[in-house]
Amino acid sequence: MAVEDYRKNHWPNLEEAIDRLLIQNFSDHISVSYAQIYYVYKCVCQQHSELLYSDLTSKISAHLQQVSTQLQASPTENLIENFNIALTQYLASLQCIVPVFIYLNKFYIESKLNRDLKEDLMKLFADHVAEEHLSKLMLLIKAHSMPFQVQPSTMASVVKGLHSLRPWAKLAPALFSSFIPQIHPPAMESQLPDYADCDRKLQMELSM
Repeated sequence: MAVEDYRKNHWPNLEEAIDRLLIQNFSDHISVSYAQIYYVYKCVCQQHSELLYSDLTSKISAHLQQVSTQLQASPTENLIENFNIALTQYLASLQCIVPVFIYLNKFYIESKLNRDLKEDLMKLFADHVAEEHLSKLMLLIKAHSMPFQVQPSTMASVVKGLHSLRPWAKLAPALFSSFIPQIHPPAMESQLPDYADCDRKLQMELSM
């Protein structure tokens, strides 16, 4: 398969499928097409794995940048809820996207890059979306904890989602531990002032 054939016949079909999966309602069931898996299989067999991986990650990165922009324009009072929807929808999309690219993952990402496709795609969300809104989200979650203006289950979902993306709990240990019990090992007495200092800084930012 020449690059021209890949560009003309194979990538457009896969790109269309990715577009559809990224915007699906996470409550909908969309089955994975064997034709899409076969397109990926052919691309991998014809030595286009690197190109396919580049196109896939570029495509998803562009989508996530749009998601981040939409969140940026979101009213402050809706940010937690909208972030939770964006993360939930993305996770649901990955449940379909990752199986479509199973051959790419097995024969290129795992064997040559020593990585995992789902982990790479989760990292893209962390880089393009979560990282951009992290500070504001943590402040809002802390503020909304009293009184509850956002459902506690939604706030817990966001905090757990952030924790699954990166070890951000270190930035606000008291906040994360209030939603995720036993997230931290038992604190040594010498660490207590550090935890208190982190909490004070968060309180100061809230009062500004």
